[in-house]
Amino acid sequence: MNSTTARTRTDDPNVSSSKRLPWAGLLALAMAGFICILTESLPAGLLPQIAQDLGVTEALAGQSVTLYAVGSLLAAIPLTTATRGWRRRPLLLLCIIGFLIFNTITALSSVYVLTLVARFFAGVSAGVLWGITAGYARRMVSDSLKGKAMAVAMVGTPLALALGVPLGTFFGAYAGWRLIFGAVSLLTVALIGWVLWKVPDYAGEPAGDQLPFYRVFLIRGVRPILFVVLTWVLAHNILYTYIAPYLAETAFAQRVDLVLLIFGITSVVGIWMIGLLIGRFLRRLVLISITGFALASAALGVGMDEPVIILLSVAVWGLTFGGAATLLQTAIAQAGGKSADIAQSMLVTAWNVAIGGGGMSGGFLLELLGAGFLPGSLIILLIPSLFVAWQAKKHGFPS
Repeated sequence: MNSTTARTRTDDPNVSSSKRLPWAGLLALAMAGFICILTESLPAGLLPQIAQDLGVTEALAGQSVTLYAVGSLLAAIPLTTATRGWRRRPLLLLCIIGFLIFNTITALSSVYVLTLVARFFAGVSAGVLWGITAGYARRMVSDSLKGKAMAVAMVGTPLALALGVPLGTFFGAYAGWRLIFGAVSLLTVALIGWVLWKVPDYAGEPAGDQLPFYRVFLIRGVRPILFVVLTWVLAHNILYTYIAPYLAETAFAQRVDLVLLIFGITSVVGIWMIGLLIGRFLRRLVLISITGFALASAALGVGMDEPVIILLSVAVWGLTFGGAATLLQTAIAQAGGKSADIAQSMLVTAWNVAIGGGGMSGGFLLELLGAGFLPGSLIILLIPSLFVAWQAKKHGFPS
């Protein structure tokens, strides 16, 4: 990259002159997302070890996941709003350094309360990171490449779920959970150098362009997208959180790992496909994805006795949900315009509410109706989601 291009890409707050994908910079953002998802999800697979080591029950150890989610939920909107005038790379680095500090504390702590505090502030770092990542990726490229840039920057999430968490859980059983968190910290050190080397800096949002929070919420298109986030992601998390109880009533009772691997692999394929097509067919991809997930959910509900139907349905589920983050973040970034980072923070908040809501409502449905009814019940959420996405064709989900 020559010096002229570098000056253009760092000095202009809105437009990049790059006509090709800046792979190194975008993959650095993807790695940040990878570390974020690892930090969030690793305790679930290492819960027995963490509980034994800290001298608490598994239920109490599980609150390390809860505190992380609470930190993200509470931080996303207020901190993204407070820092929207900051230059982008220092803010990105501050979030990444937060992961380094708090994962290291988690790895070294032998005090349960200190571990929870560290997990909470790791979640705070995640809330801000997710609020700025989409806008950062879009500013690295020209308008025609924004969708592909988003897909590359988001690929860390499905890779972490498909590969990072299972591998971390596997090696944690042999090397110990503390060493796994330490390894994530070492990976974070490498990422800091990578960001300093390859990720360009951009100015924050000028003070004169900073709309109040409520006015960003009232921008046409923002609210329909947030509704789709809540319903689509809530439906996903009801099923994903309780996939093991569902599979316990099928031929895959002892192969939950295989089913989740298929979901993870197809999710990666899904985000790749979204990256190829999102620039021209954003709305159609949203409609196809929600419809595909609804059909897969119905098939899982009626095909519990057919292993082939289950595997095919899980594959469709992964394909249709893998690109959900890219589709929804792209849509809300377009709708938010100059206030895209604040709109993104709303999406992060809605996403975390859907994650928490999936755990609570899914548990209620599990006790009330049983695991076999979980997939079919998702239609109640997915039909309104599909309808709103269809109606919001001009502002929320264009093209």
